[in-house]
Amino acid sequence: MSGMKVALAEARKALAEGEIPVGAALYCGDRLLWADHNRREQLHDPTAHAEMLCLREGARQLGDWRLQDCTLYVTLEPCPMCAGAMVMSRVGRCVFGAADPEKGCCGSVYDLPADPALHGATVWSCGEGAEESESLLRQCFQARRAP
Repeated sequence: MSGMKVALAEARKALAEGEIPVGAALYCGDRLLWADHNRREQLHDPTAHAEMLCLREGARQLGDWRLQDCTLYVTLEPCPMCAGAMVMSRVGRCVFGAADPEKGCCGSVYDLPADPALHGATVWSCGEGAEESESLLRQCFQARRAP
């Protein structure tokens, strides 16, 4: 199963649990290190974004905080916190589905990984799985706005 398909499956779990439907999967080469989804409501933790959970567990499994040989697949463009964590952990690559024009920091609002002051090495690409990612987000917010 591709990395984005795993991330999308996690996003569907988040939606079913009442979380914002964002999923992520961290791979080192072809090896899936960890897949998770947003758990902020469940854990009462503002940092429990899918990306952060994957980075923490992936580093633990590798026994190293340096994730330069890893690819992070995520259904929504990383926010400032998650983009910063990717840079600080030296994630080699990030592939995300839907752009986030409000908080996205991999090209939409800001391109944090490309900021020369941070000496980042994370490269990113977008669009894979965007249609399903956007659909899950729409479902979530329509349900929250319903009377």
